[in-house]
Amino acid sequence: MTETWINIIFNISIIVFLMVGTFFIVSASIGIVRFPDIYTRLHAATKASTLGLAGILIGLFIFLYIQHSLVSGKLLLAIVFILLTNPVSGHMISRAAHRAGVKPLLKERKDELEEAIKKQKA
Repeated sequence: MTETWINIIFNISIIVFLMVGTFFIVSASIGIVRFPDIYTRLHAATKASTLGLAGILIGLFIFLYIQHSLVSGKLLLAIVFILLTNPVSGHMISRAAHRAGVKPLLKERKDELEEAIKKQKA
């Protein structure tokens, strides 16, 4: 009886992780299409896809562990790699866009990076 409840709880957690991951990936794709400039699009692409892919991989890890008694080190490494590299790559792409002269859509915001670059040059 207890084993049945544990299997139900683990299956529900697998479903939740897969659904959350799918939600974040779908919201990232909508954000890429709907947001006005490169910086907000990049934010949607990196944050939501990082959480989405991590959620799906965590759900897959739990599935393999419960159904096949398999602990996949490759999945754990992939999760860690994605969580570390996606935000860094988004940051580097946004800095490259800023240095290339792509202006952000400013509405009541200051461009702090531009001010810091001007201070360094002065």
